[in-house]
Amino acid sequence: MTTINKEEIQKFSNLANEWWDVNGKFKPLHMFNPIRIEYILGEITRHFKIKKEKKFLLENLKILDIGCGGGLISEPMSRLGGSVTGIDASEKNIKVAYLHSKESNLKIDYLHKSPEQLKEKEKFDIILNLEIVEHVENLDLYLKSCKDLLKNNGLMFTATINRTFTSYIKAILGAEYILRWLPIGTHDWNKFIKPEELQKKLNNENFTTSDIKGLEFNPIWNKWKKSNNLSVNYIISSIKN
Repeated sequence: MTTINKEEIQKFSNLANEWWDVNGKFKPLHMFNPIRIEYILGEITRHFKIKKEKKFLLENLKILDIGCGGGLISEPMSRLGGSVTGIDASEKNIKVAYLHSKESNLKIDYLHKSPEQLKEKEKFDIILNLEIVEHVENLDLYLKSCKDLLKNNGLMFTATINRTFTSYIKAILGAEYILRWLPIGTHDWNKFIKPEELQKKLNNENFTTSDIKGLEFNPIWNKWKKSNNLSVNYIISSIKN
């Protein structure tokens, strides 16, 4: 059994050289990154009772970034003192991420692996699943693998897209066909998952939801914001019991 969908991996491998081009194919992710990081840091400081004035907020925390791509989240987490491991099923993505981390003088452990292939002796405090679950082959196996890699009382973030009529209009027709933010075919609407479906699967793996937020794009300000609207993008923060 595997979580790797070769067609999905090939899509992102074909774009690997564009990860750090802020005006390239991954421009939407660069725009998305600040609000994701703001939310994640807020939940981490609350859960682990970290003082916000601490210089290196993530010091002494082991973080696993699954589907790390070119390292857009791994690098900020490392700069904040986290001990970061980034894994991706695309070898090209890992090469790009590794080279960029060296140029940025950051020590990040990048591995060409999927979560079920990762056999770590010491488990992680935090797992990041950001815009990845809609691309995996076997979601149940994926979440079980995450559970096995996370410490008890560890924190996991799962960000994805809801399966609604609104998400089809905005994430497929809008983002891919009209605005051309993403290459056509980046997403398959049928692979999107409703929050209640995802929460049920997480509960089955002994996770408790600590928070859930929608992430909305504001076209007037040209930036993303947190919201209670879960109809398109949303992120779940969950704790391993």
